[in-house]
Amino acid sequence: MKNRAAFKRASKGPRSLKVSVGARASYTATEAKHEFGRVLEQAIHGATVVITKHDAPRAVLISMDQFKALQDAPQMKLDTLSEQFDALLDRMQTRQARRGMSVAFNASPKQLGKAAVVSARKRG
Repeated sequence: MKNRAAFKRASKGPRSLKVSVGARASYTATEAKHEFGRVLEQAIHGATVVITKHDAPRAVLISMDQFKALQDAPQMKLDTLSEQFDALLDRMQTRQARRGMSVAFNASPKQLGKAAVVSARKRG
């Protein structure tokens, strides 16, 4: 009976269904259960609906569009990183870069030591 009374107090007054994309709504688990249609409509219209239990967030309800965007995010990030890597690799594939790598791989330990000292002095 206590939950029902709390629900009646919490649900007094109409909640507006006008939801802006990215808006946040919060419902207790009991409210979400009793007002699921309204909660679902808010999520469909772009709101992020947080469902709480004992005053702590326990679940989130989002639209399919938001879910797909979250689901695709890692792949988009991977694609971006792949593109950046390919561009970097292309910049490194110059004649001068190939010549420099050939010299480095064929250098003696003494030549590598001298190059390291020169590089360290440039950095200060």
